[in-house]
Amino acid sequence: SSTAADEESPVTLKTAIKIPGVLFAILAFLCYCIVEATTGFWATTYMVFYREIEINLATSWAMLFYVGITVGRFLSGFVSEKLGDKNMIRSGSAIVLLALALMALPFGGKWLVFAALILAGFGCAPIFPCMIHATPDRFGKKNSQAVIGLQMACAYTGSTFGPPLFGLIVQKVSVFWLPFYGMIFALLLIVLSELLNRRQRLCASGQTGQQAC
Repeated sequence: SSTAADEESPVTLKTAIKIPGVLFAILAFLCYCIVEATTGFWATTYMVFYREIEINLATSWAMLFYVGITVGRFLSGFVSEKLGDKNMIRSGSAIVLLALALMALPFGGKWLVFAALILAGFGCAPIFPCMIHATPDRFGKKNSQAVIGLQMACAYTGSTFGPPLFGLIVQKVSVFWLPFYGMIFALLLIVLSELLNRRQRLCASGQTGQQAC
């Protein structure tokens, strides 16, 4: 998808949104940021009101989610070149899904939640930077600036509206649904990422028209 045309001036946001595959990319950002922001925001409430963990301990443990992200991003820098963006996104999303599934288990007590939060943060770590890094390869250098702009807009949208949306669920039902809420968007992230990978494989093999790439 990267050709001599990449040397031309960057495309506009209006043009970028029409590029095949871009919708999958920006929705993937939306889903990821909903998972990260909602898990981080509601973790303490989940532990206190559903797991009945003492509030000071729950607040401390909620920070472990962000510790997992920080440590995970540091470590992922050493392996991302070797594994590649696709595999980093794929493995990170799978780890997040596993961590949220563990959090949802009715047994295991507070230590399972403790481990799940660290694991969820560790899984989140490579996803955002690798999705940004993969953009020029997926859509061409000429288009990447505009596409990244759209991705960042969706990222902020997910971070802003994901936690309040779950807050409505808490008001109507229960904070019990936190891990399930996260799993829904983690699964959507995986599906959207694989659709992007499929499009890239088809473009590379010449099985789709040049305009679609």
